[in-house]
Amino acid sequence: MPQELEELTKRSEDPSLWNDQNAARALFAKLKILRSQWEPVANLLANTEALLEMAEAASSDDAAGIADEVAKLEREWAIVETQLYLGGEFDTGNCYLTVSGGAGGTEAQDWASMLLRMYLRYCERQGWAVEIVERTDGQEAGIKSATIHVQGEMAYGSLKCERGTHRLVRLSPFNAKNLRQTSFALVEVLPEIEESDEVQIAETDLRVDTYRSGGAGGQHVNKTDSAVRITHIPTGIVAACQSDRSQQRNRQQAMNMLRAKLLEQERSEQQKEKQELKGATQSADFGQQIRSYVLHPYQMVKDLRTDTETSDTVGVLDGDLQQFIDAELKRLAKGEKSARD
Repeated sequence: MPQELEELTKRSEDPSLWNDQNAARALFAKLKILRSQWEPVANLLANTEALLEMAEAASSDDAAGIADEVAKLEREWAIVETQLYLGGEFDTGNCYLTVSGGAGGTEAQDWASMLLRMYLRYCERQGWAVEIVERTDGQEAGIKSATIHVQGEMAYGSLKCERGTHRLVRLSPFNAKNLRQTSFALVEVLPEIEESDEVQIAETDLRVDTYRSGGAGGQHVNKTDSAVRITHIPTGIVAACQSDRSQQRNRQQAMNMLRAKLLEQERSEQQKEKQELKGATQSADFGQQIRSYVLHPYQMVKDLRTDTETSDTVGVLDGDLQQFIDAELKRLAKGEKSARD
């Protein structure tokens, strides 16, 4: 990270940078985030060096005080450590998170709405701004799907850990006999990509449809064709936005999502080719189950990738997800290290 910080600092001092104001703003935003990441690490290193010097000159009577200082540094490290895992290409930026109900009709749609609330509460805890970009309600309850735009430092880096299928086991509130029911919902997370040289989209490859926004949204939203759906004809990938009264802003948001989806598809295909060359058998599919939420006959949330678990199901569904995200970030970091080795 210090090397990247040094390179960006040099670039920020170039007067020609402001010839492209959007690029300049993006650079300074990233520079601010990197500095906020690195400064706690630098302070921790300085405090550790000072403690080592103090320990070398200390007597046996100072042992208790040194032990307290070591414990303090360990607590500081626990906070800083997770930040060091957020060094991916898009980790520091904003993202789009989509929740979709799986097979199971009303049960799955209700479970999808519970997950949506969980992520909204988590984002609130983080102090991130959230906007519902698109939402399709279920016929009886819950949602068929919903996409939120999350704006905040490390939003993508943290929420990317939530990609995959989430499984719920509970006594069904929609069953007259109150039987135990298993439901599934899919969570997808994409980085916000406003402009990228990696993704070139020709206008001739796009089909743009406008329609009236559904649900509550004010008289103007429901009476004009402000919602936008963009289809990338060669791949069939679709992105839609209905959050704004302005059709132009909805189109811009939909294009951002489309870029992210196309880049995700391209990199997934590249990763699949690498896995096939290595002879790997584990699927990289986003649809694989990552976490189980059991509300009956016992209370347990367990992440199947890291074996992190808790009996505080109420807290988790209210957005207390950090322990799962931290554990997955560590697992991903170890996996990347093993791949390099």
